[in-house]
Formats: sequence, structure tokens, C-alpha cells
Amino acid sequence: MNLKTIFFNATDGVELKGLMYKTQRSTQKVLISIHGMATNCIKKRDEKIAEKVNELNIDFFTFNNRGHDLVNYIKKSNAEREELAGTAYEEISECYEDILGAIYYAIKNDYNEIYLMGHSLGSTKTIYAYNKILKENKDVIEKIKSVILLSLVDIPLATKIYLQDKFPSMVTYAKNMKKENMEYNLMPENSFIHPISVKNFLRYAVYNEDIDFARFSDSSYNFEQINNIQVPLFMRWGNDKELILQTADDLCKFLNSKIKNSKLDIGYIDGANHNYSKKEEILADEIKTFLLKFDKN
Repeated sequence: MNLKTIFFNATDGVELKGLMYKTQRSTQKVLISIHGMATNCIKKRDEKIAEKVNELNIDFFTFNNRGHDLVNYIKKSNAEREELAGTAYEEISECYEDILGAIYYAIKNDYNEIYLMGHSLGSTKTIYAYNKILKENKDVIEKIKSVILLSLVDIPLATKIYLQDKFPSMVTYAKNMKKENMEYNLMPENSFIHPISVKNFLRYAVYNEDIDFARFSDSSYNFEQINNIQVPLFMRWGNDKELILQTADDLCKFLNSKIKNSKLDIGYIDGANHNYSKKEEILADEIKTFLLKFDKN
């Protein structure tokens, strides 16, 4: 495995950086990893997955999207000044600019078979970006050969469960702060699982219609956005301190009845938590098996 630092731009000009784990042989296949909240592209889990997919002659590209860590600064190409980003401040819909930028970087560097992988909020971003690419960029969508979703979370519902009786008062507080033009203030401590701005609290808790497609507790929901993914689809959760309401087994059974993808590989890893700590090897082996099964070239 050869490790290379990567510098590229999102499609709105934001400078991003990442790591490419390259195989020893030439390849036109790459797996692009999209991380979740309050984290970044350097993690043991990704290194183990990179090692396994490299064995299949697939390069592994992981990068810091604009939501990396709790707070950072970004500058768009048409902006005069930097703006706050990171988990506390990013606008989640702009994940499209980041992911498409990473795909364009891959295409520019002669990769023509692309596998997308997201973890937690990164899975939400992957589904959102995939659906937008499907509508707007048919040339790119044809290069995406499979999608991997790790620990997809129903964030709006999780926020309500986390706050319990405090949820209505926190929403009222945030809306009042917005009226006072204080959206960039932080919410009170313990309003969310991470420190978060008023703006982003409202985005996840209230103004979430365009990203609210992990409705695992809604038996009438048709999971349209996930069902739009027609390439092979891999979905995993843990069953220890995972951010889901059901047991992992019940969730997988429910989604197997809802998701119509004919090449669906859905399940959970016994003993794994939300981050797959100490279960990275098992997860990486399962991803390798999935890719080997559906990669025909």
C-alpha cells in the first residue's frame, strides 16, 4: 500500500484535502469515503478498509469534507471572506459540492469505476449526493458502481429522543435565537450529541425534509431516495450502543422488506458500536466480500 496526500477543490471552490491509499498495481477503480460528524479522514477503520480493498486492486480515497471536526473555516470561490464550517456550522446540502468534487478528481485521474462509502452523517450525505447526481449528471452516475452505507442514522428522530421532554423548548429557543439573528451562536450544552450552532440544530431538528430519508420507525415510508440507488448496495450497523431505536436485527429485517435493490447486502456486526471500534477487521472483510461478489471485472 502506498499513501499519497491529495489536494482538490469542491465544485464551489472550497479547498479540500485527503489521503489516497494506492495499490501496488495500476487501477481504474477507487472507493471514496465520506466521514461523519465531528471527525475527519484519519481513522483506524478507514485504514483497515483501505488495506482490504487494495487487495482487490481498488484504491481508497478518504478526504476531509467541509464538515470535518467540530469547527473549521472554508472559502468558496465566489466569496469575499471565509465562513464557518465543521459539524457545528456546515450546510449539509453542500455535501454535494464536496462529493462531486472528489468524484471529479477521481475521474480526472483516470478512475472510471467509483465506489461511494459513507459513515453515519456521511451515509446521509452519500444518499443525498447520489440522488442529486442521478438527476443532474448522468455521465457521473454511470461511473458509480456501488454504494456502501455504514450506520445510517435517523438524525431528526435521534435528536428528539436525545432531548426527550426538552425537545420543544430547545426548538423554541433556537427559533427565537434565529429571529434575533443569532443563528451562529452555539446551542446550550447538551442540546445535541455534539456542540452545534443554532442554525444547524434547526437544520437537523426542524428544517430537514430534504435529508429526512432514514425513517426507520415509519412503517408507511417508502424509502424513495435509498430505493433510487440501483447499483449494488451494502448497509451495516452495530448492535452495541448504535444510534438506532430498534434492535439491529429488527432494523435489518424491516429494511429488507422496504428496500427493493436486487443487489442488497444488509446486516449488522455483532458487538460493534457506532464507530465499529475493535470490529474494524470484520467490517473490512465484509466490505471486501461484497465488492468481490459484485465486481465483475
